[in-house]
Amino acid sequence: MVRILIADDDASILELIYMYLTREGYTVHRARDGREAFDMLSDGKWDLIILDVMMPHMDGWELCMDIRRYYGDVPILLVTAKGEAEDKIKGFRLGTDDYLAKPFVPEELVMRVKALLRRYRIFAGESLTIGNVRLDASTKEADIGGTLQSLPAKEFELIYTLAGFPGQIFTRDQLIEKIWGHDYDGDERTVDVHIKRLRDRFSEENGFVIQTIRGIGYRIEVKMD
Repeated sequence: MVRILIADDDASILELIYMYLTREGYTVHRARDGREAFDMLSDGKWDLIILDVMMPHMDGWELCMDIRRYYGDVPILLVTAKGEAEDKIKGFRLGTDDYLAKPFVPEELVMRVKALLRRYRIFAGESLTIGNVRLDASTKEADIGGTLQSLPAKEFELIYTLAGFPGQIFTRDQLIEKIWGHDYDGDERTVDVHIKRLRDRFSEENGFVIQTIRGIGYRIEVKMD
């Protein structure tokens, strides 16, 4: 079960996020300020943490730094009224993975949570099936009719991302950010190289194709019998 910790001193926001995420089947715990959230971090493994910035006792900036210092690379989503560009940059520099400005649409927050969990490979089931291929996120293997094929990490993350949303177009920039991270300093041709390798591995016989959307990016199209 995916465990999520929310820290916000606004009781209405706390309840709103709690309601939407529990509706998705996540186990959600709430903290009313930064200090309470920090104290709760030692209570087992957390799969994702959602933080407000302006909180009493310990603000989101300080909490974000301490999470990175003491708890490694658990995914962090900052949700705050401080939505200026410099605030976002500060958040990313301190270690957040994503940033959502208030007021926000709850459905967008849910989508961002799912994207972060996907990026960190924390799924309740940790696998998905596309065509006749089952992708196992825990082993980074593709199961094709009982034959297991190990994929390099980035290739696996790329096919897993595309396969998670059949028909959806991902731009090269989106794929770079999701898989290589927002601080990646290479160029988008990296995506093209990995797509070519995936096309060498998987063909239409597997029940799907990776389509190039010229000038934009890629998507997976499922082939029906």
